[in-house]
Amino acid sequence: MALLFGKVAIVTGAGNGIGRAHALYLAQAGAQVVVNDLGGTRDGAGASKAADVVVQEITAAGGKAVAHYESISTYEGAQTLIWTALNRFGRVDVLVNNAGILRDKTLLNMGEADFDKVVEVHLKGSYLCLQAAARQMKLAGRGGRIINTTSMSGLLGNFGQGNYSAAKAGIFGLTRTASMEFQKAGITVNAIAPVALTRMTTDLPVMAGMSEDDLGPQHIAPLVGFLASDLSAEVTGRIFGVQGRRIFEYKMEQSDGVTKDTGTWTPEEVKAQLEQIGRF
Repeated sequence: MALLFGKVAIVTGAGNGIGRAHALYLAQAGAQVVVNDLGGTRDGAGASKAADVVVQEITAAGGKAVAHYESISTYEGAQTLIWTALNRFGRVDVLVNNAGILRDKTLLNMGEADFDKVVEVHLKGSYLCLQAAARQMKLAGRGGRIINTTSMSGLLGNFGQGNYSAAKAGIFGLTRTASMEFQKAGITVNAIAPVALTRMTTDLPVMAGMSEDDLGPQHIAPLVGFLASDLSAEVTGRIFGVQGRRIFEYKMEQSDGVTKDTGTWTPEEVKAQLEQIGRF
């Protein structure tokens, strides 16, 4: 029997790239899929029916899928996303928060709208969909799987991506907290930090010389398939990186630090002990 037979999975931003690969893989694994995509450009402008193409690919291969075109960064959009899954397939088992945009600029040149829009789509959209899906999963009493998408830029930083980094770092914190809060309901919450060659990244300097075979979205989808399945029932609150054929894990660490015996620290003492304070 297929790994996700009988499950219903929602994938946001699934009209292209990584999201499309997720949707196709989950459908191949037996899931019925809600393909969400506003169909905008890389910076979030415009709209199209990109989701329809992916739905057609899934149904042509014998699977079941339905399109959802609304923005997931609004309360109404997130609610209709869940409603679409329930109305067409009767349940929600898996949510993959993947939708995102890029508006790269250095911080001194970034406009407020560029900051707000990127945070709205990535972080607020993940929150709204996560909340809506988890409420339904808890009500149904069958547990569930939520997979968020963070980024190396959010975990380590990246020049020219202050808005994107802030949003993706927020998703790290959201994932960790949600994994704690949802554990009693049997809902796991994990995140992936993928690096892939897509329309979002093809012109980035770091991608120079890379091929689809090296860093295509097809390398990321199997990890999402694992996190969406019962194989990951005991896995929650974890952040996995994927770069081509390499899978690894990110962790936030705390050094042992230095404790002062008496009194309060002075700035000079902090400087003198800084190396020891930061030693792991």
